[in-house]
Amino acid sequence: MNNKFDALKDDDSGDHEQDQGSPKDSEKEKPEEEEKEQIIIKKKMVIPGPGEHPLQYNYTFWYSRRTPGRPASTQSYEQNIKQIGSFASVEQFWRFYSHMIRPGDLTGHSDFHLFKEGIKPMWEDDANKMGGKWIIRLRKGLASRCWENLILAMLGEQFMVGEEICGAVVSVRFQEDIISIWNKTASDQGTTARIRDTLRRVLNLPPNTIMEYKTHTDSIKYVCLLVLLFFLQPFSFLIFFTNLSAYKPFLSREQRVFKFLQLVLHYLS
Repeated sequence: MNNKFDALKDDDSGDHEQDQGSPKDSEKEKPEEEEKEQIIIKKKMVIPGPGEHPLQYNYTFWYSRRTPGRPASTQSYEQNIKQIGSFASVEQFWRFYSHMIRPGDLTGHSDFHLFKEGIKPMWEDDANKMGGKWIIRLRKGLASRCWENLILAMLGEQFMVGEEICGAVVSVRFQEDIISIWNKTASDQGTTARIRDTLRRVLNLPPNTIMEYKTHTDSIKYVCLLVLLFFLQPFSFLIFFTNLSAYKPFLSREQRVFKFLQLVLHYLS
């Protein structure tokens, strides 16, 4: 044996020939691959620069846009959302935010998402799946101000609910805009109530503002039910929606039909 590397070569070649195609070998490789992926993820995580003011958590901006009315796309929702970038400090946040278009200037069917780094803005994400979101529907012209106030409150840890906050979303639609904040544990009523009260305060909402809390499991079930009913009995589904006064009681029958069609296209696109 000429040098210490000869032993390594012999062992490596022998093991390779012996275990080639072995299920145990593939099982051993999986943890190693997972470890490598975790190392890559950690390397990609942003850190505050010298002299910058670090945030308690790292965050990521996301953007998504869809066109209602298009034929159903093969792309999934996950493929449709695009990551803008991540930040770890106040200064890094403002570098992103100062160059981003304001929600009020967006057109069509667009969304901005701001979530903690490592959490995807999806119901099915491990951090989100047992949680829910507070939803506020806004008249046109208010989205930009409300979005800025919301994300600054979130980054500044004003909600005081520990690690419960997952992220926030602003959704620009044709007739209204929607703002929401997501949390991890829908069953924790004390936490969801505190988030609601803080949200009302930081957005300076009028006392009569309607705030709706929706769990992500209910959202998933609702979407599945809509799609199932639409495909199985589209005519009955149309009658159901156009006569559902609780859906949008202030809309006319024609407007409810239009809303129904928008909803179907939204979930099929």
